[in-house]
Amino acid sequence: MWPTLPLSRMKEYPFLILGIPTWDYGELQEDWEARWSELEELDLTGHTVALYGLGDQLGYPQWFQDAMGLLWAQVASRGARTVGRWPAAGYRFTASRALAPDGHHFVGLALDEENEFELTDRRLADWCAQLRVEFPLPQ
Repeated sequence: MWPTLPLSRMKEYPFLILGIPTWDYGELQEDWEARWSELEELDLTGHTVALYGLGDQLGYPQWFQDAMGLLWAQVASRGARTVGRWPAAGYRFTASRALAPDGHHFVGLALDEENEFELTDRRLADWCAQLRVEFPLPQ
């Protein structure tokens, strides 16, 4: 078993990449749900956060990537600057809490290993290249 570190350790890092799967009907994974209140107590002002999510767009089209949307709302409300928005074009879903306000992007990288596993490597490579630009790292 991996050791469980306090989420407050996230404050030690100015750049964070967080991932979360959406379970069943738009629910948080148990691990995240158990620590959600800990996340609510963090001050992430001055931190830059990118998110990625896992979901099943065909099996659960009305809840696709909902957990990523919930996590985005949580870190944004804690003061984090979020980056890594990803185009929603080409995905097949009916609703998602992870859509950005423009309605054309997800708030982070949307992965579907159930139905589009063959696209994952390319999406990850493209997203990482995007993050190299969007994270304000010293050159």
